[in-house]
Amino acid sequence: MGSSKWSAEDLPDLTGRTVVVTGANSGIGRAAAAELARAGARVVLAVRDTAKGGEAAAAMPGTTEVRHLDLADLASVHEFADGWDGDLDILINNAGVMAVPEQRTRDGFEMQIGTNHLGPFALTNLLLPRITDRVTTVASGAHRMGSIRLDDLNWENGGYNRWRAYGQSKLANLLFTLELQRRLSEVGSDVRATAAHPGWAATNLQSRTGSFIQNTAMAIVNRVYAQNEEMGALPTLYAATQDIPGGSYVGPDGVGEQRGHPRLVGRSAAARDEETARELWELSERLTGVSFPLAPAAT
Repeated sequence: MGSSKWSAEDLPDLTGRTVVVTGANSGIGRAAAAELARAGARVVLAVRDTAKGGEAAAAMPGTTEVRHLDLADLASVHEFADGWDGDLDILINNAGVMAVPEQRTRDGFEMQIGTNHLGPFALTNLLLPRITDRVTTVASGAHRMGSIRLDDLNWENGGYNRWRAYGQSKLANLLFTLELQRRLSEVGSDVRATAAHPGWAATNLQSRTGSFIQNTAMAIVNRVYAQNEEMGALPTLYAATQDIPGGSYVGPDGVGEQRGHPRLVGRSAAARDEETARELWELSERLTGVSFPLAPAAT
């Protein structure tokens, strides 16, 4: 079957494989986790609210587990990684926040770059020695309105704009994937880094911007235009399980990549900038204190 009509029914048998999905208690993360469990994987829901995670897991088929993870707190990221035992086949960096008012993470990072990029950056590198197959990061079409502020990544010099900050964090997701794949290839690793975006999917992400007007407007759009979270999860599932090149970016095949079945899609020129990707990686290492852990394979 061609990728343009690919659906969750086309998932391979994942029996014996372990997958971590961050932010899996709602939205496309929950939908992706449910389908992965249905396909036979052991799925770990890595969530801030373990009570809600437990409710989500209870409604899923197959083998699931709930563990606490707050990506806005590096201590929590370390605790999650330190508590991991055994191999991890697939890590799906799904959790995120969108267009929130200016806030700071526990470590002092701007909330969107901290939750959407720096937290997943640290988590991925801490878990990478145990990952055997794939790191899939959920980005967004909003990366096209972002730019990387290497001199003020955390908006410490004023002028905060919630949508520009969101765009920066989603562009960072794609640059992270680009540089992670380069580093994996450089050391001869078989692990692949991929990215995906859901198009416009109706989830509770759009109701948490902290703005009543924006929440209301997006709720209306959700009702009349958006695809459901199950369709929104398909690009993530495709990017995490299909035999595609490292560095691939997957999104919906419909007009404007807003709806439809998954296919490989393009990205902005800024998201292909290898030099910025390297600089962002080095800055992220300094900010998080976490570095790429793999050495070149012995020959």
